[in-house]
Amino acid sequence: MDATIIILILLGLLLFSAFNILREYERGVIFMLGRYWKVKGPGLIIVIPGIQKMVKVSLRTVVMDVP
Repeated sequence: MDATIIILILLGLLLFSAFNILREYERGVIFMLGRYWKVKGPGLIIVIPGIQKMVKVSLRTVVMDVP
């Protein structure tokens, strides 16, 4: 009984970590097994934990003052 509860909690955490949300000014670069795979746009992105990794890239312009 206790083992099934622990397994269900771990499975729920794994499923929860698979979902990422990208804002309209962000893009996600997806790497599968360490190699570039594709670029995803804004919205709900599903990433397979342990196999895929997503890096968020901001498209906003950064303004800097030059003295």
